[in-house]
Amino acid sequence: MELDLTRVNYSSGAPLEEKVGYSRAVKVGPFVRIGGTTSVQPDGTVYGEGSAYEQTKYVLEKFVKILEETGAKTSEVIAIKCYTTDMAFGGEIGRAYSEIFKGVKPLFTMVGTPMLNRPSQLVEIELEAIIGSKE
Repeated sequence: MELDLTRVNYSSGAPLEEKVGYSRAVKVGPFVRIGGTTSVQPDGTVYGEGSAYEQTKYVLEKFVKILEETGAKTSEVIAIKCYTTDMAFGGEIGRAYSEIFKGVKPLFTMVGTPMLNRPSQLVEIELEAIIGSKE
């Protein structure tokens, strides 16, 4: 059986996506990747300023919606990478993460970075899923 590797790009509508030339998510066959996402809202403001928990929760809730668009489920997520401007936020990030993914147990990597695009952004997250993957 041949695997269908058709590519589908998904946009969040952010103006830079079209200007620069990138997608929020890309699905190739059963493989779904969501690129680095922060808590920037549609109006351009940062959601949850000052709270790594609120920013993480906001991004992960965005991911749930994007996964649904691609036909994937949270149970099919295999890896998440989180960048934070302060590793001291680990507890807050972990708390928000566990509210959605504790039972799924995908790979999880947290990386400290000196800064993100804006000083008020504390967290940026990437995700990978494989549609049809089972425990």
